[in-house]
Amino acid sequence: QVQLVESGGGLVQAGGSLRLSCAASRRTFSLYAMGWFRQTPGKEREFVTAISSSGVSASYADSVRARFTIARDNAKNTMYLQMNSLKPEDTAVYYCVAYQTGLRVGPDKVPAYWGQGTQVTVSS
Repeated sequence: QVQLVESGGGLVQAGGSLRLSCAASRRTFSLYAMGWFRQTPGKEREFVTAISSSGVSASYADSVRARFTIARDNAKNTMYLQMNSLKPEDTAVYYCVAYQTGLRVGPDKVPAYWGQGTQVTVSS
């Protein structure tokens, strides 16, 4: 079992930036590909981005490419999501996820573990 705890959400104006963090409980964090999903009320959870266990490879949803950057620090068992040029449509609950693989993953890969989520609100 992997426990994931997100932090860093909040309220920001359009065009601003936020950095989310995800702390993992297990020392085997470095074996898992990690990622972020988001969800708005009435909609399904949406893939945002993912990163391989080594941190070398990443994938992004088209809606966030060139604005968001995923990174990880395996020594600290922590993953990050740097969000720049935020838009009101980025408003959502953001979930940290872990996969049962260390390889690069895309939107169709189902995560094995989920965090509790952190709210990001972008005002216009």
